[in-house]
Amino acid sequence: MAICIRFAEEQDAAAIQSIYAPYCESSAVSFETSAPSVEEMVQRIGRTSQQFPWIVAALDRRILGYVYASRHSERAAYQWSADVTVYVSPLAQRSGLGRGLYTSLFRILVLQGYYKAYAGITLPNPASVGLHESLGFKPVGIYRGVGYKLATWHDVGWWQLTLQPESDEPPTPRGIQEIRLSQAVQEALNAREPLTKPG
Repeated sequence: MAICIRFAEEQDAAAIQSIYAPYCESSAVSFETSAPSVEEMVQRIGRTSQQFPWIVAALDRRILGYVYASRHSERAAYQWSADVTVYVSPLAQRSGLGRGLYTSLFRILVLQGYYKAYAGITLPNPASVGLHESLGFKPVGIYRGVGYKLATWHDVGWWQLTLQPESDEPPTPRGIQEIRLSQAVQEALNAREPLTKPG
């Protein structure tokens, strides 16, 4: 049975929470120190999905991973940039699932009118760095000792991906709800090739 990549729904919240919770409780990958409840995850999906894509990968109704975008900063001049985040279940890690989720996300962000994507990665994390750089992300800086968790100070590296060439007069990005049902978005959900090829 094929993996289905689709938009997250409210009923996916429990599965998403179960994937995310260990990263909060026993890892520095997330800087949250306690896992959000399923109810909080429902609210996060709802808030995010007002403007940005939140996408899941499902196999026979089992959620194996998810990816979403969020605003990079509240200042108006940042509105064409987005932060991106991906989490994959241990059952599907190193399977190419994260790459597939990101591929769909980036294509949809382009359709919305975004130009740059940013990923923050707690270091060291060679698997995540490798995934992002394989998709064309370039390192742009490191916040040294920016977070304290599990009795350790942690560095966070930042990576940048150019989604599309810059425009002299970029239009305001469209909300995901405005284009969610379009043919172009459906094709993006089924994309198999990355938006950019490194090198």
